[in-house]
Amino acid sequence: MSMPDRKKSGPPRKVSDDAQLIEKNIYVNRVAKVVKGGRRFSFAALVVVGNGDGRIGIGQGKANEVPEAVRKATERARRSMFDVPVVDGTVPHVIEGRFGAGKVLLRPANPGTGVIAGPVVRALLDAAGYHNVLTKSLGSSNPYNVAKATVVALKLVESPDMVAARRGKPVEHIIANYDLAHRVWSKAAGSKENA
Repeated sequence: MSMPDRKKSGPPRKVSDDAQLIEKNIYVNRVAKVVKGGRRFSFAALVVVGNGDGRIGIGQGKANEVPEAVRKATERARRSMFDVPVVDGTVPHVIEGRFGAGKVLLRPANPGTGVIAGPVVRALLDAAGYHNVLTKSLGSSNPYNVAKATVVALKLVESPDMVAARRGKPVEHIIANYDLAHRVWSKAAGSKENA
């Protein structure tokens, strides 16, 4: 009896309803419960759903069969969708998300960089519509914690409009001389020189 390939996330599946949502299986785990007659297997699935244009959601599902677990996870992901700001195909600023022992760092990148990320974070960022992001998973490698830490980070991201509204300043003041990569890397270089 061969074990299913558990660590790979599958290719994105397009769904006809709900305005062409992108579904991706992030992780499917086989769980064995030992009972009197032997082992009883069940499956847990982690799925991300997004529209590729700033809306994303994740969901977990458990069932005795893989398709049923994926269906449950997809339903929960659709119900938990939220909006994220996408500025020029990247995140507007450096952000770190934490969930449990999982810690994920998201950093803006220049156009043409692509999504530099592990399979879990990549699935989330692709479904949300980001095209140029640098990421690093710094804590736990558990797919559930990494996915939830990424969601926490994405919920903390603020667009220039949101920052301007929070500070009570005009948007022009916030985005004056706003060059994403130049600001991020100059800050990083400055902190290395001071160390």
